[in-house]
Amino acid sequence: MALNGNGKNGRKRRKRWIFLGSGAAALLLIVVIVSAALRPNHAIDPDKLATVERGDIARSVVATGKVQPLTGVEVKSKASGIVEKLFVDAGDRVRAGQVLAELDKEQLQAAVGESRANLGAAEAAKQAADASYQKNIVDAEGPDVPFLKSDMQRAQDSYKQGLIALNAMQDAQKNYQLALNRQMSAQRNVQVSKADVAEAEAQIAQAKAALDNANENLQYATITSPIDGEVLSRDVEIGDAVSSILVLGSQATLVMTLGDESEVYVKGQVDESDIGKVYLGQPARISVESFKDKKFQGRVTKIAPLGVEKDNVTTFEVRVSIINATGELRANMSANAEIILEEKKDVLLVPEGAVIFDKDKSTSVDLVDPKSDTGRRRIPVKVGISNGVKAEVLSGLSQGQQVVLQ
Repeated sequence: MALNGNGKNGRKRRKRWIFLGSGAAALLLIVVIVSAALRPNHAIDPDKLATVERGDIARSVVATGKVQPLTGVEVKSKASGIVEKLFVDAGDRVRAGQVLAELDKEQLQAAVGESRANLGAAEAAKQAADASYQKNIVDAEGPDVPFLKSDMQRAQDSYKQGLIALNAMQDAQKNYQLALNRQMSAQRNVQVSKADVAEAEAQIAQAKAALDNANENLQYATITSPIDGEVLSRDVEIGDAVSSILVLGSQATLVMTLGDESEVYVKGQVDESDIGKVYLGQPARISVESFKDKKFQGRVTKIAPLGVEKDNVTTFEVRVSIINATGELRANMSANAEIILEEKKDVLLVPEGAVIFDKDKSTSVDLVDPKSDTGRRRIPVKVGISNGVKAEVLSGLSQGQQVVLQ
């Protein structure tokens, strides 16, 4: 019985030790887990890391605007009428003097015929007035007056001598008086006929002017290109009515828009805080939506001397010209002209988000340092120009080092 009791007690003691051992192990595991959970984790999220690398950087200002042809012309007609023929379409190349369109000429040709007939009538009236004037001049000189006066005096002497009858003398006196009256009347008519000649000359001048105008209108019915370039838009179709620019001015019908796109420009606005850094001939890079991976080279060719204030912000108009030999840039494309203020090639670059500025405007960055208690180490650096995304590193970092984005 005693052995059995000892055996049972031994088994109880072994179970108790096993239980205590398991509890101690479990407690140790809990302590390890809790310690691991409470221990600071200094690993840095890879998304917060950036590598110092080499590249090109430029400091610039951006002028946003539209692509415009350097030479652009709105073609309007000097004559009114109906479009009868169109010889070009949008996208066609044209030369100066090339016929673009023709208006219906029937009424214009009729006007030319009427004006020519009026000129003929005026010239005929002038001839008649000249003939009358010349006749009056001759009559005003009275070529037969001296002869008839002598004849009258001889008749009077003969009558006194009783050689002729009274009625013969009276006839001589009458003939002389009639000639004298004709002379005086002609002298008065000279001024009248002279005025008739002047009026006829004025009628001729007026008729010639009307004929010239009719001929010009007939010529204006043929619309030609004023420049070498490209048809940017054709704004009328056959059968459309066209109003004259000579009558309606800027409100006249737009027939076509032409432009020379071999050289184009972007007209944009630059803030007054940056305009002092912009100068004529300054290089610029132009980007458009149609060619997202391509930059076009240009230069500043115009800076407005007068700023424009809007919403308390003053801006200056700047024009950037681009040689468009390939014709890729087209009118009215939205474009950004990046005017280069300063550019560096093959320099160390770091994201601006990694640069730390203190109250003294000193700059520093956090380097990845696994040995540090925080997993990072702050070092001073010297930065150069920035483009708003990346900054040039002048000293303090080497290529390949990893920095922490703040």
